[in-house]
Parts: sequence; C-alpha cells; structure tokens
Amino acid sequence: MENIIAMILLAVIQGISEWFPISSSGHIVLFSSLFGYVNSVGFDVALHFGTLMAVFVYFGQDIVNIIEDILKGKWQSENSKLGFMIIIASIPAAITGFFLKSVFESAFSSLLVVAFGFAITSLLLFIVSFSGKKVGKSVPRQKDSWMIGIAQAFAILPGISRSGATISSGLFLGLNEKSAMKFSFLLAIPAVFGASILELGNKTLPKEFIIPTLIAFVIGMLTIHLLLKFVSRDRKNFIWFAVYDILIALVTFAYVIIR
Repeated sequence: MENIIAMILLAVIQGISEWFPISSSGHIVLFSSLFGYVNSVGFDVALHFGTLMAVFVYFGQDIVNIIEDILKGKWQSENSKLGFMIIIASIPAAITGFFLKSVFESAFSSLLVVAFGFAITSLLLFIVSFSGKKVGKSVPRQKDSWMIGIAQAFAILPGISRSGATISSGLFLGLNEKSAMKFSFLLAIPAVFGASILELGNKTLPKEFIIPTLIAFVIGMLTIHLLLKFVSRDRKNFIWFAVYDILIALVTFAYVIIR
C-alpha cells in the first residue's frame, strides 16, 4: 500500500515538474529518497511516457502539420523549418546520452549533484527573468538550435531542468516566450522517447504502472496549459520558478547534511 501511494505521489510530481522549469529528474530522485521508494528504470520510463503523451495530445495538430509539410516537400514553410530545427537540436543530447550514459547514471545516485543542479536551474531562470525582450522570433535559426540542443544535453544531469535550460536558452537567443516554450516541449519528444528506448531496451512495463502513467499524463497536460496560458505572457514570471529552485536546492543540501 505504501508503494502504491508513493508511486501516485511521484506521478503527480512528474506531471508537474517535467514541464515546469524545476527538473523532474531532480524531484524524482529527491522525493524517492524521502518516500523511501526504490525507483526502477521501468517506473521512470512509465512516468516519462505519461508526460510525453501529454505533449503528443496537446500539440497533436502542430505535430501533424510539421510531418505533413515535410512529407509534401514544403521545406520553406514555418512548420518544416520547426521540424528540422527540432532534429538539429536533438543531436547534442543524443550523442551525449549515448556515449556518457554510465556517467550520467551515476549522477542520479547523488543528492549533492541534484542540489547543485537545482541551483544552476535557479540561476538560469533568474538571469532570463531580468533579461530584456529581444527579437521575438517564432522559429530558431540553425545555430540557435545547436545552442538549445547543447543546453538540453547538460540537462541530462539531475536537478538541471530540461525545460528550464531549453526555454531559457531559447529566450536568450531571441525566441518569444510562447515559441520558446513550444520548441522546448516539442524538443522533448525525441529526447524523452530516445532516452526511454535506451533505458528500457526490450523489457516490458508492469501493469501496476498504468495508473501512475495516466496520472502523469493528466497532470502534464494541465501543467503545459498553465505554462502557455499564464507564464508565457511575460518572462518575468520565471522569477517564481527561480525562487522555488533555489529553495529546493537549499532543502536538498540540508537533507544531504542531516540524513
């Protein structure tokens, strides 16, 4: 019974922290330790599958439009350019994750790494919160996509928020708020899907993971909607996430010291 409650709570945490710029990996590591729940690769993949499906459903029409324009050879359309930029931005994390998989896996066992990751995320969000509004592009250029992809590669480390790193870098490089968020969320599709395949291999997921997956999906949908509807209005809204991240970093440091 305790395991079921822990799984449900972790599913809620995953649904919120995957898209809010506060690091889902860091929260799962921290709260798994607090709950005394021994996380497994299968459970981690199940939770990520739930939040990934939220992106597919929420941006379903956008995904269809991207694929349709690419297949029709409309390569100069905004949809095609967006699709190609997502592919380019996915390369750094794919290379990093494949060749340094064991290094990053060892980092997930260290709450100290998680605490530093939270602090780095907080710093990024503080800086972007006070940065001036730039060009306001809707699609990143090729070199911008590489930079956003490199930011995503660093976010493989627990505590560094993938959405926080990619949205912040998108804003720094001149994307408007909604476009930076949209690009970050769509960029999660190849990143999360590829990482899940790499982790899961040919294993199957147990049936008891179905409910946590559904919970992560529903909460993930709500989180994406809230971000796009309210937070995207002004980059200064990221200051609240920056404050939260530094507080959770301090809590994690304290937990490491006293446990």
